[in-house]
Amino acid sequence: MSVATSYLQTLEKSLYDLISETSTNLPKDVRRAIKKAKEAENAGTRAAMSLSTITNNIVMAEDNVSPICQDTGLPTFKVKTPVGVNQLEIKAAIRNAIEKATEDAKLRPNAVDSLTGKNSGNNLGEGVPVIKFEQWENDYIEVKLILKGGGCENKNAQYSLPCELEGLGRAGRDLDGIRKCILHAVWKAQGQGCSAGFIGVGIGGDRSSSYDLAKEQLFRHLEDTNPIPELAKLEEYIVEKANTLGVGTMGFGGEATLLGCKIGVMHRIPASFFVSIAYNCWAFRRMAVDIDANTGEIKKWHYQDGEKITFRNEEEKAETKSESRVVELKAPITEEQIRELKVGDVVKISGRMYTGRDAIHHHLMTHDAPVDLNGQIIYHCGPVMAKDENGNWTVKAAGPTTSIREEPYQGDIMKKFGIRAVIGKGGMGAKTLKALQEHGGVYLNAIGGAAQYYADCIKSVDGVDFLEFGIPEAMWHLTVEDFTAVVTMDSHGNSLHADIEKSSLEKLAQFAERVF
Repeated sequence: MSVATSYLQTLEKSLYDLISETSTNLPKDVRRAIKKAKEAENAGTRAAMSLSTITNNIVMAEDNVSPICQDTGLPTFKVKTPVGVNQLEIKAAIRNAIEKATEDAKLRPNAVDSLTGKNSGNNLGEGVPVIKFEQWENDYIEVKLILKGGGCENKNAQYSLPCELEGLGRAGRDLDGIRKCILHAVWKAQGQGCSAGFIGVGIGGDRSSSYDLAKEQLFRHLEDTNPIPELAKLEEYIVEKANTLGVGTMGFGGEATLLGCKIGVMHRIPASFFVSIAYNCWAFRRMAVDIDANTGEIKKWHYQDGEKITFRNEEEKAETKSESRVVELKAPITEEQIRELKVGDVVKISGRMYTGRDAIHHHLMTHDAPVDLNGQIIYHCGPVMAKDENGNWTVKAAGPTTSIREEPYQGDIMKKFGIRAVIGKGGMGAKTLKALQEHGGVYLNAIGGAAQYYADCIKSVDGVDFLEFGIPEAMWHLTVEDFTAVVTMDSHGNSLHADIEKSSLEKLAQFAERVF
């Protein structure tokens, strides 16, 4: 074997290890932030239950070496190389490592042709993965990777100052206007980005460079101090005030809405003043390594400073009286059973459910269903799937996706096929709520990002339809046991999501007065 071949094989292995570690094992600083949030939450609440599920999921992902969240996002690499290092070889090694990690179910196949809708199946495609190179004076290669799922990516925000903001009024071209934009973005995300989350903020630049700066902030250590005093003060202020909005974990209400805020600034042209926010869910999957430029071996892993919180064998807080009653359900479900459920109830499901995301909902608007869905449950989920040694499908990760994307279809689909329950995260809107009331349906909020926890509830894969849509968009037939979710929209016209949005907007308005 030649030296060049050995180097490339070692480099590819190092990049594969980086991808696998990023997908399955949260960094130490993120774990500490989640532990702090868990300790601050009130016992017996839906938020406390969510945080317990989250920490259990972190342990399971690490033990199973499987994705923390089923949405492994669009892999974004930032690579710094010494002068003279062949960047084309590194790009090829990254693509090979991505393809192998997808084959091994460390990543979900997420690369979709924007014109045809066809999934490439291997996470490779035009512009995917994202790889950005930069040269530097050091003699080693630094590779940073962030896996940012679609749910939180869709809650990114960009503001052009000056502007008018709901609840906060006018935001001007100054530090106080920036403050208002950031708070507004956190409020607007609600639980749809799998709060409690983290944000990176980019000030200045043009529209694209401002967003890039915002995402770059997500690579900062959570416990660092901004070298610009005004921004250091603003970062602390944002986290403190965001956690008084009452949005809480998963948008259920509670003490933890934001776990970190990092802000960067660059120059701009006089006519433009952009403030960009890159929102990241609690499953904050970013990692970095230093690689020997001569051998391809990993020399150092980043984010390894300080205590590692394992979340193993933790004693839960003594339970106070729970907010919720627990109801067991098994499909097919009757309208009478649904009408008995109310917002706040905890539901434990056993039996059959079917997955269905964007492609399925679009298809069912104009076609018949491949199975009888009367009285059944639809799960907004795009799982990570793999085949065992016998060629049978197994579930490697299976948390909920953001439901609001299905708002144009959901009510009509439920009425057309007699579906009684929908499971997802982040809630749905007025059209769906009206349909639930008219038809006798319910929306159940599962814990976003808890892909290992829910995969463990799935006892068998009994079939699949529409596999031509790609693994995430297919309709998987699943048998589950004690699948736990919270009723957040009921058949009586009640929506926890609408209530939290309204109450948190009232709290947001308290921060309208100038501070900076």
